[in-house]
Amino acid sequence: MELKEAIINRRSIGNVENKEVPKDIVEEIIESAKWAPTRFLTQPWRFFVITKGGRQSLSKVIEEIAIDLGTDPNTEEGKKRLELERNKPFRAPVIIAVGAEVSEKERVIRLEELGAVYAGIQNMLLTAHSLGIAAYWKTGKECYHPKMKEFFYLKEKDEVLAFIYLGYASNSKDAAQRISTKELTTWIEY
Repeated sequence: MELKEAIINRRSIGNVENKEVPKDIVEEIIESAKWAPTRFLTQPWRFFVITKGGRQSLSKVIEEIAIDLGTDPNTEEGKKRLELERNKPFRAPVIIAVGAEVSEKERVIRLEELGAVYAGIQNMLLTAHSLGIAAYWKTGKECYHPKMKEFFYLKEKDEVLAFIYLGYASNSKDAAQRISTKELTTWIEY
């Protein structure tokens, strides 16, 4: 698969089969992230592969965070909401949580550390696509909650930046319309 073709045709596909993704494929997807650019070669990315019973542990944390964020477990609406939250980790057989372990070196700019991890995430999504694996990048308030950092043993300065859900697609997805780059680009030539 040509790079440009992969970039144009990659889609976020959330509907996947409950079929195990081989460990070597997951490792290849993670491997691709470390080749993203990183200023001062800090390599701030950290990966947490969640499968099998680990999804239950993540489910519990997501439920706790939902309650912290105001979901009332004593109302019917709250119970329905919590059920939805608890089920999130079971959408795919593999989830890779991607964290940024921000360098404490004075010359390192935090925003650049996060940018390096985001670039690594894009590498992961493209690699998954090239290997025939559906990938869906999820975030949300629970992603950035202190309890999530605690779950992954990250420090306060660090961040969880993505949950990448992986599996074999149970459907396909058409391309979304994109704005022309001519509308988004300003050439400064003077």
